[in-house]
Amino acid sequence: MSTHAPAPTRREQILKEAARLFAERGFHGVGVDEIGAAVGISGPGLYRHFAGKEAMLAELLVGISGRLLTGGKRRAAEAESGGLTPAEVLDSLIEGHIDFALDDRPLIILHDRELDRLRDTDRKLVRSLQRQYVELWVEVVRTVYPGLAETEARACVHAVFGLLNSTPHLGRPGALPGREATAALLHRLALGAFAAAHATDGSSGQGH
Repeated sequence: MSTHAPAPTRREQILKEAARLFAERGFHGVGVDEIGAAVGISGPGLYRHFAGKEAMLAELLVGISGRLLTGGKRRAAEAESGGLTPAEVLDSLIEGHIDFALDDRPLIILHDRELDRLRDTDRKLVRSLQRQYVELWVEVVRTVYPGLAETEARACVHAVFGLLNSTPHLGRPGALPGREATAALLHRLALGAFAAAHATDGSSGQGH
């Protein structure tokens, strides 16, 4: 049986190139014609798939927030059903977020720069999905480190997200270790942040 991933759809190709171009040159620095040229279709042809650039941006930012939440829930459920320890569930969540941070850097840049360009309804949806994703992590972190107060655990989760989402700013391509080494480094740093918070909470909760 083939293990090859399905070829990306035309919409997925358009979104990938739009994300890259928006991240490189800013939302207003990119025209519909340029996005079309990047995927080999005319600019007007894009309107068969999207109403315009604003629709692309909304689908990119709402989409990644939804995928992170869905992926996090799936990882947590699979880990728990497989009899893994809470610490191993946290490991799985960290691995999933690192994959995003290393493979979807343009989306991190877009979120930081362009979130306010979304319509109120789309921006509120992004924020709602993000809050649910944070709370998923908080629940797992507090299971691993029961001595952490909820507010401390939430602050720590946000801090770890900031650490992992720093990948677009870590240096030029080629200036960093390979992907595997970078992923391992980020994983150690994330675990270290949670352990440091636990070490100062005065408790004897479970840890790595």
